[in-house]
Amino acid sequence: WEDTTRRQLSVSQGERPQEKPILQLGLKNPKHHPVAAVIEQQKRRGPELPLVPVKRQRHELLLGAAGSAPIMLLSGHEGEVYFFKFHPNGSTFPFAGFDRLILSWNVYGDCDNSAILKGHSGAVMELHNNTDGSMLFSASTDKTVAVWDSETGKRVKSLKGHTSFVNSCYLASLFALAVTMAAKLWDIWKKAAIQTFRNMYQVLAVTPNDPSDQIISGGIDNDIKVWDLHQNKLMYTITGHADSVTGLSLSSEGSCLLSNAMDNTVLVWDVWPFAPKERCVKIFQGNVHNFEKNLLRCSWSPDGSKIAASSADRFVYVWDTTSRRILYKLPSHAGSISEVAFHPD
Repeated sequence: WEDTTRRQLSVSQGERPQEKPILQLGLKNPKHHPVAAVIEQQKRRGPELPLVPVKRQRHELLLGAAGSAPIMLLSGHEGEVYFFKFHPNGSTFPFAGFDRLILSWNVYGDCDNSAILKGHSGAVMELHNNTDGSMLFSASTDKTVAVWDSETGKRVKSLKGHTSFVNSCYLASLFALAVTMAAKLWDIWKKAAIQTFRNMYQVLAVTPNDPSDQIISGGIDNDIKVWDLHQNKLMYTITGHADSVTGLSLSSEGSCLLSNAMDNTVLVWDVWPFAPKERCVKIFQGNVHNFEKNLLRCSWSPDGSKIAASSADRFVYVWDTTSRRILYKLPSHAGSISEVAFHPD
């Protein structure tokens, strides 16, 4: 392992120029993951891959430039880290996980811890800011979505009404979107669910398509569903994955959808309204899922020229979207990586 690591780092440093920061999260004890048990109850267990040796604690976050060794190691959580998100202005990034805390760090300088947000009584599964970064939304296994003031770090609202773990959340226009067995659209100010999009199976990921007034969800039925916000109904279903869809990311212009699934593929879909019936336009391979059944996410670079996906083999994979070639395979974590994102600048 050590020889392989040194070889990968030397190749990355010698052949690739420094690029914009890419952030990656290291993960988690499968016994602690709150979603794994739910998936196991509703779906047959997948093939097991061998465990990798652990040389240090797994609840860490690495900050680095694509193609180089990590430049910053952030620790502070007392449990596995599940998710993080850059602030829209790129100056800070909050991240959260099993210990129910949200820790916010400065991107520049010494990457100091700038805030600690407390209030959830269960693991925090996902985080998102609103457009101007004034509010932060968090989804938790305590069946709530919390709304936080980014400046003060105080929880200003708690959206209650889900009957199971809230695996994912997002901000759609002026409404909060959260998913369990159903996707609920919440009025932030009234603290009430104004629409519910029901699904037969557990929903693991969700993203809004604001230009089209749509909600896109994926879950353990292997399908991606596109919902109409105005008509409150399912518009169409996208099939192609052979296992649970754990991550969704919409391109900046809203025309292409990126999905990460437990069938060990990352797919790009054409989600324009009048696209051909066969919507899968690109297939990327390299990253893997394993028996832990963690929610592994994916991300677009701001200019759409690259995509990245987290992986259970302790690497972050970065592809060129045109050639589909793996540009970087970034090491350094001691366990599965749950989330990866490009800096907005």
